[in-house]
Amino acid sequence: MSFGLSRGRTLDVGDVGIDLDDLPSHDEGRLDPRAWFEEESRPLEVEIGSGKGTFLVQEAAKCSETNFLGIERAAEFYRYGADRLRRHALDNVHMLHADAVDFMRYWCADAVVSVIHLYFSDPWPKKRHHKRRVIQSRTLMEFHRVLQEGGEVRIVTDHDELWAWCQEHAAEHESIFARRPFAGGDDELVGTNFERKYSQEGRAFHAMTLTRIDA
Repeated sequence: MSFGLSRGRTLDVGDVGIDLDDLPSHDEGRLDPRAWFEEESRPLEVEIGSGKGTFLVQEAAKCSETNFLGIERAAEFYRYGADRLRRHALDNVHMLHADAVDFMRYWCADAVVSVIHLYFSDPWPKKRHHKRRVIQSRTLMEFHRVLQEGGEVRIVTDHDELWAWCQEHAAEHESIFARRPFAGGDDELVGTNFERKYSQEGRAFHAMTLTRIDA
């Protein structure tokens, strides 16, 4: 089946794509996503909202000794991103079709992730939609649970009001996360499609790293 993003090309997720609906129910126990990779012992980094897979392609190629799991809720972007990763023939990356927050809360095992990447997430600007933002008190608690000792949550946004929201939640959870400066690359912070688009528009970016503190 062809989809709009493919411009007529049939998308093939191959062995890269994983659909949460095809996995065992969370009632049967939590899942360790490290088991989905050939080299399970490598550190695992998770990107929430992977879109077309731009960040995953560049990072997986650059960091061959790290495994990457991208999580994308939108089916069309998931298929496009997984097909793109498959064509790059990278053995250290998978893309999961799922709601990332639900996956963390109900399926993901404890202390299995080294880094969570959250870049340019939907700001949900209307007040009645704030509950849909990724950063919530409950979500930070789940991030703390799935992260390994010293693990990090790396956050970048261009949205001022969402940035204030993230700052507020980071301050409220300083007992479990220490806020650190964000260390980006020389020319780009993370190199996502959104960053490149917004850079051309002259937008300012906000970034932080939250480092897990053992409770």
